[in-house]
Amino acid sequence: MSASVTVIAFPEVHRRVPVAMGACLFSFAGLWIAQRAADVSMIDLMVYRAEGETVRAGGDLYALRATEAQLPTTYPPFAALLFTPLTLPDLAALRTLATAGNLALVVVFVGFALRIAGHARVETVWWVAAAAVWCEPVWTTLRYGQVNLLLAALVLWDLSRRPGHRWAGVGIGLAAAVKLTPALFAVFLLATGVVARFRHRSGGPWLRHARGAALTFAGATLLAAAVLPYDSWRFWTRMVFAAGRVGHPEDTANQALRGVLARLLHTPQPGVWWLAPAAVTGALGLSVAVTAELRGRRGSAMAACAVTALLVCPVSWSHHWVWCVPMVLVTAAARRRAVAVGMALVFCSYALWWVPHGPGRLELRQNGVELTLSGLYVGAGLLFLALTGAETLRPSRTSRNA
Repeated sequence: MSASVTVIAFPEVHRRVPVAMGACLFSFAGLWIAQRAADVSMIDLMVYRAEGETVRAGGDLYALRATEAQLPTTYPPFAALLFTPLTLPDLAALRTLATAGNLALVVVFVGFALRIAGHARVETVWWVAAAAVWCEPVWTTLRYGQVNLLLAALVLWDLSRRPGHRWAGVGIGLAAAVKLTPALFAVFLLATGVVARFRHRSGGPWLRHARGAALTFAGATLLAAAVLPYDSWRFWTRMVFAAGRVGHPEDTANQALRGVLARLLHTPQPGVWWLAPAAVTGALGLSVAVTAELRGRRGSAMAACAVTALLVCPVSWSHHWVWCVPMVLVTAAARRRAVAVGMALVFCSYALWWVPHGPGRLELRQNGVELTLSGLYVGAGLLFLALTGAETLRPSRTSRNA
């Protein structure tokens, strides 16, 4: 009798996963069809392929101008080494493989984010992934063939490891060697370890994690220098400081403090008006992340560090904000569901594209409403940091009762 009950009950419990998986695959198929119907260019993927071809041909990596848009190489040389396999398949196969790979990375990325946030149910991963592909940063990442999801997944994989794991730091170090922005996670780990020691606690796990990230980054960078000495010298002595190579700071797609201030001040060079707020935001954002980490709230710490990096970077294109997914998940896990829904609507609204943009530097003439719409990601990021800071600084129930 009990066996028959088990046979009947077992499918009831496990039916949710196939349903969620089917819904996710249906959503992915819809996105694939929509992007093919829109004839997306995957322009960044074409730049990556051109970088790989330049490496194989022994050309000048930072003299490269790829695609009809004449886009330059902006990543460190190690990234170009990783891009060399992109030259092997033909363009049609490459586009297909890149889209399929990014869709798989959406699931992996969401899975790691949910695990760190403390909600690792399998069906939840599929449901969140089904919705996440339609938010603007993820859609645009797939549209351009970008590497954002890969780098974010590497960082989250690293942060989801148990303390003292022998691979601790490898994911962050590799991500930073491809694109410098994730290096702030190593700074966050270092700062956490130092503060823990100052408070007479063991900072060893965080310091070892930061050391692993630094060693991995150094190893990858030295490997690139051995293979591409001229390009490495040019990048680390000149190109790393040339923020203007990336694009116009006032572009509506630039969802960093510098972009918002450039549009607000109607100038392509916000100068000190950007440096001061960026320094303050960086210091406060890292403080929030470190405090959350020391209080055992790794999900909040991880998202706060990512948001801080996006805000203070000179250029954070809208597709860099794939970190909105863990940001919304962490906000929902903190029982701020109304705020989480509001943030999700911001990133799914595509509102930054409702304003005048494109040739002619139209962003320098935006009015008040347009400025608000083109700064929504920055506003959401600052709100997240403020709420997370208030939550982490609030005395715990135990300390209040004491």
